[in-house]
Amino acid sequence: MDIFPDFGAVGGTAELRAIVGALLTFVLIFAVLMLVICAIVWAISSSSGNISSAVRARTGFLVSIGAAALAGAGVTWVNFLLGVGASI
Repeated sequence: MDIFPDFGAVGGTAELRAIVGALLTFVLIFAVLMLVICAIVWAISSSSGNISSAVRARTGFLVSIGAAALAGAGVTWVNFLLGVGASI
């Protein structure tokens, strides 16, 4: 059996794909901006001895890495599942 989702059966799939692509772009842009800002704040607060700000900036740094990884992994996971669905 060849089982694959019929994207043509749903109206507006091109718009849906464009919207999802735009949202992914925004997530990645904001994650990179957050990464840069948190790295700068972490460096400045660590050098000035402000431990509280350094811990918060480090947390923001790690959250931004996680957000970028989840955004990329989500696309990879969906593509993998579509490939598996097509081969079943």
